[in-house]
Amino acid sequence: MPDSNITKKALASTLKELMNEKSFAKISVTDICERCGMNRKSFYYHFQDKYDLANWIFDMNFLTIMKKYGHEDSQTIARELCYHFYVERNFYRKLLKIEGQNSFKEHFHDFLYSLFHTKLSEMTGDIEGISEFQLNFFSDAVVSTFDRWLTGYDPIEPEEFLSEFRLCLQCISSIDKKIAH
Repeated sequence: MPDSNITKKALASTLKELMNEKSFAKISVTDICERCGMNRKSFYYHFQDKYDLANWIFDMNFLTIMKKYGHEDSQTIARELCYHFYVERNFYRKLLKIEGQNSFKEHFHDFLYSLFHTKLSEMTGDIEGISEFQLNFFSDAVVSTFDRWLTGYDPIEPEEFLSEFRLCLQCISSIDKKIAH
């Protein structure tokens, strides 16, 4: 494993460890570096700020899931992503509380926006026919749903969450078909 990945993983592990002790807002880059035994220059060589590090943690976990299950199996990827969020819910609960620029919510939204754009373009065969409104609608809906799920007092199990999510999508599809006729 290249030294860069070892350093990034050490910083990521340290951030998660610190987040078990205090809120994200109270964690500084200095805290991360001191706990990790690195200097700030090393941190800033790899990440712009602590938000970038937090988002990298999600990105690496998602890439791991993608590598394991491939790009074609969307349902398995969704299930595994839900399990990841559920297992790491204490970490994501704290990240989802952060608002504004560079927040995890914003990063997750942008990630989903791109993913939905790709998937909907593949499904329809029309890259231009998908509006920004539609992509934002789906991305906002998923971010809000995950936020409500994970930050609730006692989140339901991932399988139940996915079942409920699918049911909502089926209801939307059913309503759309009734309106179209």
